[in-house]
Amino acid sequence: MSKYVGIRHEDLYSSERRAPLIPEHVKFLIEKKGMDIKVQKSEKRVFIDREYQQAGAEVVDNLNDCKIILGVKEVPIEKFEKGKTYVHFSHVIKGQDYNMPRLKKMMDLECNLIDYEKITDEQGQREIFFGHFAGLAGMINSLWALGLRYKNQGIDTPFSKIKQARFYHNLEEAKREIEEVGNQIAEEGLPQEILPLTIGFAGYGHTSQGAQEILGLLPVKEISPERLLKLRNTNCAPKNIIYKVVFHQEHMARSLEGKPFDKNDYYRNPQNYESVFEQYLPSLSVLMNCIYWKPGFPRLVTKDAVAELFQSGNPKLTVIGDITCDPDGSIEITHKGTEPDDPLFVYNPFTREQVMGHEGQGLLVMAVHILPSELPRESSQGFSNALIHYLKFIVDCDFDDSFAELNLPMAVKKALILHQGKLTPDYQYLNEFVNKINLTEKASSL
Repeated sequence: MSKYVGIRHEDLYSSERRAPLIPEHVKFLIEKKGMDIKVQKSEKRVFIDREYQQAGAEVVDNLNDCKIILGVKEVPIEKFEKGKTYVHFSHVIKGQDYNMPRLKKMMDLECNLIDYEKITDEQGQREIFFGHFAGLAGMINSLWALGLRYKNQGIDTPFSKIKQARFYHNLEEAKREIEEVGNQIAEEGLPQEILPLTIGFAGYGHTSQGAQEILGLLPVKEISPERLLKLRNTNCAPKNIIYKVVFHQEHMARSLEGKPFDKNDYYRNPQNYESVFEQYLPSLSVLMNCIYWKPGFPRLVTKDAVAELFQSGNPKLTVIGDITCDPDGSIEITHKGTEPDDPLFVYNPFTREQVMGHEGQGLLVMAVHILPSELPRESSQGFSNALIHYLKFIVDCDFDDSFAELNLPMAVKKALILHQGKLTPDYQYLNEFVNKINLTEKASSL
């Protein structure tokens, strides 16, 4: 097989326009690192084919002769080829049911799989990520959604001037418009009926920081979660201030045994904790969900909590920006991620059903699961800046060697989920989930 590196066309989602490597870095890798790079043709990629051609890459219809395939999102199951090395976000590490057939297919074809999400430093912090850009786009979309929802309620606010992130030419244009909205709020204030306007951030990592960066373009005052609870009955809140609250783990959960909160113990033994986050919901106007969550951990927002919130009429909580977007996860009312071209749904707490759009009774949720794709140029640039430092090691690696002998940086080796079609030591637990696929296939053949 050739030594070509291929950049695939993102074909899993129609609105996905990102690229793992930008033309500038492709040019550097070809001219300075001696790489042979092919780029699959794409009519929607934010960087057009001609830019890659000018960078020295060969633009082709398919990547059949490439040994390493770079992408962003999952590869459609019918596109996998025997023995190749795939580098992308695979979304399998939690045993996600919907991606186990993909994992099994790669195993059957003896592929290698490197997942960006697991390329981490010695402290376990991710080295290559889109999270910051998910936060940027998620906050823009949530402010846009807030303006739509208030308009539905007959309340005119400056937020109605904000557009969905994907309709701005670039991030700079979006920031400029939001700054103008901030100036209007500072000068004219917000309507009395929505005061005090409070926006909470669950989590404080890269995603939350991106979202907070956008909110920081507005006149914001940060307060503690404890202070938030005292704002609920305030009738004289200033009209030109938005209150921001950042929630850490100790604000979200408590020990079932009455012990002081211990973050390390919480992550080791989540079953010994229960959520206490529901106490904050009546005091929030907007909740931005930016946490990492997996089954077994307490939920932030349950269906029962939302139902209780609506028992006394329309609550203060108007929008949930579910950037985390785990189906039936930390925000239980999010059953699935939405697409950028249909990004919002209203959850009715009485029927417990979702209606796409921004109208109807209930709580408005923004749950786009490929948020960075709404800022495709900036997010691709940031991602490529990180990936370029690891690519030469991946290209030069002889994946025919045993796992122990693979010459890869530890950060990349820890991210190798499959080697020659077999789960590597850190990912043996996924056999349990793959075996469920095998049992289902066996049962269906009987």
